[in-house]
Amino acid sequence: MAEAASGKVNMEKMVSLCQRRGFIFPSSEIYGGLSSCWDYGPLGVALKQNIKQAWWHAVVQERDDIVGLDTSILMHPRVWSASGHLEQFTDPLVECKSCHLRWRADELKANGCPSCGGELTEPHMFHLMFKTFMGPVEEEANVVYLRPETAQGIFVNFQNVLNTTRKRLPFGIAQMGKSFRNEITTGNFIFRSREFEQMEIEFFVKPGTDGEWFDYWLEERRRWYEKSGIRQENLRLREHTSSELAHYALKCYDIEYQFPMGWSELEGMANRGDFDLKQHASHSGKGLTYLDEETNQHIVPYIIEPSAGVDRSVLAFLCDAYDEEPDKDEIRTILHLHPSLAPIKVAVLPLSRKENLAKVAREVYADLRPCWMVQYDDTQSIGRRYRRQDEIGTPFCVTVDFQSLEDNQVTVRERDSMNQIRVPIAELKKTLAAKLKGEPLSVLPPGGQIWKKQEG
Repeated sequence: MAEAASGKVNMEKMVSLCQRRGFIFPSSEIYGGLSSCWDYGPLGVALKQNIKQAWWHAVVQERDDIVGLDTSILMHPRVWSASGHLEQFTDPLVECKSCHLRWRADELKANGCPSCGGELTEPHMFHLMFKTFMGPVEEEANVVYLRPETAQGIFVNFQNVLNTTRKRLPFGIAQMGKSFRNEITTGNFIFRSREFEQMEIEFFVKPGTDGEWFDYWLEERRRWYEKSGIRQENLRLREHTSSELAHYALKCYDIEYQFPMGWSELEGMANRGDFDLKQHASHSGKGLTYLDEETNQHIVPYIIEPSAGVDRSVLAFLCDAYDEEPDKDEIRTILHLHPSLAPIKVAVLPLSRKENLAKVAREVYADLRPCWMVQYDDTQSIGRRYRRQDEIGTPFCVTVDFQSLEDNQVTVRERDSMNQIRVPIAELKKTLAAKLKGEPLSVLPPGGQIWKKQEG
């Protein structure tokens, strides 16, 4: 298996870390698990939430041209007829005549079965949408589908959002939510699964300006990953060939990340033209146009779509943050997560469980908890506790020692450098807030001092 650019992480290490430290578990594990389904543990759900919050902050909160939406997973079946999913949302399926495993034909690099080398059947098209029934009777009239993407919920609400927000072109609608695809082949941990979460923007523009906006959003989204901690050398752009383009797309690029299994899609960028609004207007009989005040004509906007996977983002941020370095006779594992994404921002570590020291440490812990996700850890040596926090990506550790009882100061240790400063407890909250925003550790608060490196 190919390794990432750092050469230090492969998928086996990542799966082990995620299970060991409570990021991600196999779904229904006590029953043997369910293929390609995953549960996010205490740290994983915090990381996932932080990624979604960072995305929402960047594309909705910091902008005045994008609003949010949260649409239903179950939608009228005619939505999927209009969008083309009922007819075209398929993959070519082949089956091995010997071991009967099934594969996507377009992903096979050889003619034989990847598992046993056996002969494969001719491909036939396999529909990817999950079908279910609404109501007490399982009959064709009651068929509904779990949505395979969040985008269609935005398109069918175009007029609702336009009427209630009075936005003017160009403007966008952003949505996060679960989608479901009955993939033929899954794998590579959480990279491809049948239940996943998306972060999508549908950005509506005047025809003729779509090329400019496509280039803008491609660069804007690439820069977001870099600002959030992904190394530039692990990102690249790949344009889709004409044979790859979806039926709705005029142009499409992938923002790819160098995962442990190689370069793969992290986020897709599509120029969807006016296909979606025209299709839904035609099938529903409702007008989905925009009144251009300059020309006093109704136009159908073009749509630029940046579409990111939350789960793939989790995997990319974890892989990119992973590092190992020698630590005496052992290996120190670190997650260099950006502070905004780290599940735990600060760990409070009393040097001893003695009552007088624990009392101060608990007071510090209680004071910090309203501000950030903070963990309290008083088991094993201080060195072991530092290592645990390094492995889950905690940016700062606060150590309360016996000297704290005399000078009302604590030690703040930085994850990446392992350097430490000594700060008054009264200045601790302000100090941590500044450091989490990127202030160098060497910048000291009143009464603070550079401290010795102590790994315990």
